[in-house]
Amino acid sequence: MSEFDAIILGAGHNGLAAAVHLAARGWKVAVVEAKASAGGAVKTVELIEPGFRHDIAAMNLSMFAGSAFHQTYAGELAAHGLKFVPAPKCFASVFPDGTHLGIGTDAAANRAAIAALAPKDAESFAAMSAEFGNTAPHLFGLLGNPMPSLGSVKAVWKAWRAGGVPLLTDMLRLLLSSPRGFLDRHFDNEKLKAMMAAWGLHLDFPPDAAGGALFPYLETMTNQAFGMVIGEGGADAIIKAMTGLLKAKGGELFLNSPVASVDVSGGRAKSVTLADGRKLTARRAVISNIHPKLLFNGLVKGSALPGRFADGLETYRPGPGAMMIHLTLDDLPDWSASPELKSYAYVHIAPNLAMMNRVYDEAVSGLLPREPALVVGQPTALDPTRAPAGKHVLWVQVRVLPAEIKGDAGAEISATDWASVKEAYADRVLSIIESYAPGFRSKIRGRAVWSPLDLQAENPNLIGGDSLSGSHHLDQNFLFRPVAGYSRYKSPIDGLYMCGAATWPGAGTGAGSGFMLAKMLAG
Repeated sequence: MSEFDAIILGAGHNGLAAAVHLAARGWKVAVVEAKASAGGAVKTVELIEPGFRHDIAAMNLSMFAGSAFHQTYAGELAAHGLKFVPAPKCFASVFPDGTHLGIGTDAAANRAAIAALAPKDAESFAAMSAEFGNTAPHLFGLLGNPMPSLGSVKAVWKAWRAGGVPLLTDMLRLLLSSPRGFLDRHFDNEKLKAMMAAWGLHLDFPPDAAGGALFPYLETMTNQAFGMVIGEGGADAIIKAMTGLLKAKGGELFLNSPVASVDVSGGRAKSVTLADGRKLTARRAVISNIHPKLLFNGLVKGSALPGRFADGLETYRPGPGAMMIHLTLDDLPDWSASPELKSYAYVHIAPNLAMMNRVYDEAVSGLLPREPALVVGQPTALDPTRAPAGKHVLWVQVRVLPAEIKGDAGAEISATDWASVKEAYADRVLSIIESYAPGFRSKIRGRAVWSPLDLQAENPNLIGGDSLSGSHHLDQNFLFRPVAGYSRYKSPIDGLYMCGAATWPGAGTGAGSGFMLAKMLAG
């Protein structure tokens, strides 16, 4: 039996962040991972052809680059090989009339593009951008502290001192608003509103869902202010650096080591038994970077859960599923709207708010959307090391989809199991891209299609292909994530803690929950 101060279950970026910080504070730490490699939803592999590297799920590392964890360990992570590739042209939306609208780090160019559509909106956008510098520190202060905590109270207090009741009410209104409500208050042009609202679907928010305004606002403003980044060579650049740093600080990483049970005795989590029979003892903490439903409905042995927690976990909802389509290409798409679109990190195909609402309604009703929303990632436009010279990879995320298919809103696909459906549905997706980039199909060398259930098979935490580990709607966010009364990472079992996307502050690559938990434990 091996003894450690802390055992971390799952080598995703949140678990690794917790492990690195605890090891840095002198704790003896072990990270156990079921898969042959670390990373969770942050992995880069050669899927189709040698030399073509694809980010399986996460591609955008801006949240990690701006995180408190990275700020604390930036120099050491760089020493272990972490390099970012900047994307000065961050994201754009294309529209059926052959036009586009995008955001990059050139604020004057952004304003000019908006002014060409609606001069009044350009003034409003410039005002929003100017105010962002005053609002952002308070929003990030709230998002960067456990919920609730003295730190979150201090963040609100600082906001009140800086701007009084008007700033607090503006922040609260933003946090509670739907994307449409927020955008309608500030802008008139539908293309501008669609360009920003597309970010809501990344986090399970169609245009009319309360609480969905924050992400479109932050993504638009932070991309203009700081740009977007991806990892040099792949998103797994952060995982390689984190695992290297963990080992340098004395931490141990156990790969190919699925957990059979978390062993509870006397009301406390005291050890972890691996599937091969090895037992690891935790003197101070067992930290789970596993989806809470998987943890408490299968792995925790020897303890009954309080009814309030068990009921809350039972009703904790996943977000809709997603599909990933990975392509090897002879060239990037020739977007008909503009040649400059080849240089953007993301191109969204979600042309209006009505379409986004329809897609969401169809998916949550169990239907394959007739016209899904697409996030087309172009990593080799920024980082040519991911493909052989002159060749490219394309990263296509299809949002949103049902985990269980009841029918097809397009009335074309009769099968209802993903194994039979996924290639036909991928054809629908590629036809949509072709309509915005004629000749696109002729550039495709090969493809790999990952249905929502394929994503779950690759990473069981992605239940039903939900990349968020739970819907971010207001009843499952802030104090309610994952269960009301358990938002501060401590489970009902003494010595057992939770981190990851199912906990505050939710999904993304920011490593926030793991780092905040580690700071709470280490003092």
